[in-house]
Amino acid sequence: MGEAGRGRSGGIPRELQKLKQQAMEYYRENDVPRRLEELLNSTFYLQPADVYGHLANYFSKLAKPPTICKIVGRNVLDGLGLPTLQVEIFCIIQNFPKSICSVMIPTHFEVFENTLPELVEVQEMERGLAVSTAVQWVNEAITEELQGVVPANQAEVDRILRTFLANKVQEEKERKELERILEDSAILVPPPQVPPPPPPPPPNRKKGQKAGRKESLIEKPVVPAEPAEPVLCGSMAIGAVSLVVAKASAMLASVPLYLHVALMKHGKEQPATLTMPVLMGSVVSCGKSSPGKLNLMKEVICIPHPLLTARQGVEMLQEIQKQINKILEAPPPPKAENKKAHNGNKRGQQPISGKMSHLGCLTINCDTIDQPLLLIQGVCTNLELDLGTNLHIAINCAAHELMDYNRGKYEVMAGSHKSAAEMVDLYVELINKYPFIIALIDPFRKEDSEQWDSICSALGSSCYIIAGNASKSISKLLELGSIDIPRSHGLILKHTNETTMSDLAEMTSLIDSKKHIAIFGSTEGESPDDSLVDLAVGLGGRFIKLGGLFRGERVTKYNRLLTIEEELVQNGTLGMCVLLLLLFSLSHE
Repeated sequence: MGEAGRGRSGGIPRELQKLKQQAMEYYRENDVPRRLEELLNSTFYLQPADVYGHLANYFSKLAKPPTICKIVGRNVLDGLGLPTLQVEIFCIIQNFPKSICSVMIPTHFEVFENTLPELVEVQEMERGLAVSTAVQWVNEAITEELQGVVPANQAEVDRILRTFLANKVQEEKERKELERILEDSAILVPPPQVPPPPPPPPPNRKKGQKAGRKESLIEKPVVPAEPAEPVLCGSMAIGAVSLVVAKASAMLASVPLYLHVALMKHGKEQPATLTMPVLMGSVVSCGKSSPGKLNLMKEVICIPHPLLTARQGVEMLQEIQKQINKILEAPPPPKAENKKAHNGNKRGQQPISGKMSHLGCLTINCDTIDQPLLLIQGVCTNLELDLGTNLHIAINCAAHELMDYNRGKYEVMAGSHKSAAEMVDLYVELINKYPFIIALIDPFRKEDSEQWDSICSALGSSCYIIAGNASKSISKLLELGSIDIPRSHGLILKHTNETTMSDLAEMTSLIDSKKHIAIFGSTEGESPDDSLVDLAVGLGGRFIKLGGLFRGERVTKYNRLLTIEEELVQNGTLGMCVLLLLLFSLSHE
């Protein structure tokens, strides 16, 4: 009994000795003794007021870089109360998981007003399926793929996301191929024979109509609409995860997102200055869904002069909007002779009225092309603003919404149709009459490439032709390596679907190399996330198109723009874009 006890007691020192030896080796491998000695010596000489704060700061610099441990996707509501995707990222920081940040990404679906209920129901189902699929991807496969990855390695994150998407695309192709084979096999079973129907009787000629004479001339057929570029259901997970990783990396490095993406674009070399994109603020809408006859102007957009600060530009847009509201709320003038009033109406004509649009501006009823422009002219006269100097105008024509395929023409106003060639003449006449219009967005469908060439040649540098909906997706443009179809002066970039941060950086570099204009634009169904503004500033967008100043999901982006400008001024890094000044000066030569 005693011997057994002595054996056990004699074994304890040997076990302790072995543990001590292992501990010393472990600490030496991690260079702990030397670093502790340096830290204690420096602490004694510095004698900081917060000793443990000093120690914590020292050790935090020696800690391993944070790594992704979990990404969570959620189905949330956007600014219109419609489903969209939110993504939150968690990282292991000093051995503990911690929530870093979250983002919301808007869907790519357009918002159509006055649409047939059955079409609305179909789109709601597609939207819901897209969001739920994206949530599933994030919470299952993507979070597993990215576990252990350092958020600062954006290129690696985007490579993993692209590979994941490519596999999903291949799975979808295989699924569709299997469906096609099953359908073909079902067709092989011969259907029952049905006797052919009797031939139709010859058409009755109208009285006085001669044989062989056509009743009316046949219109030249319009180029059919190209099939919509396929969007893989759930692909918004890719763009959202790429963005949340970039935002997390910026927060962990204690730098704003706009500086982080600028460093990413310029190869970790910090630019000496950053320029603010020029505001494009929507003030009225007279598009296809507006109550008046006019369809051509989905958005009338005010562009403050680039020499103005963002705050001055926002204040100018606020004053313009207040004046428009006053005009709309004022009682109609008494019926009199046929003269035009300051609000763009003819005296005795039905007064302009408005309702709130999902674009953040008022949808108003206008019956002529001149009416909204005369309204803006009257407002600027009241505010003593010189149109063409202090302020310029852009028109979002949204031509893809105006095509009447039965007639093969654009319905610019209710009952008034024009061919693609006639639309070129209409735009040239409009710009000559109102030279303060410096940009037309989507003046044609993307299929009318001949007219895109014609309008660019006809207007030269007096007005810039911008492709928004008419342009292909960012991923497709990068795949093609070209932005020349349709011919334009610039593109509107929207961050949604599978677009990664690396894609955006590459796309803006391509646009810069072609001497084109990059415009960062919000989608129609916007979310309250304000990251778009950081992307526009960091990636060098020349303009930013945010919609109007009424809806909260849009106002939050205006507020972010003001905050960034203040930070750049305080840091002495706010630059001036000489190119924009040149563009505005050329538009009046």
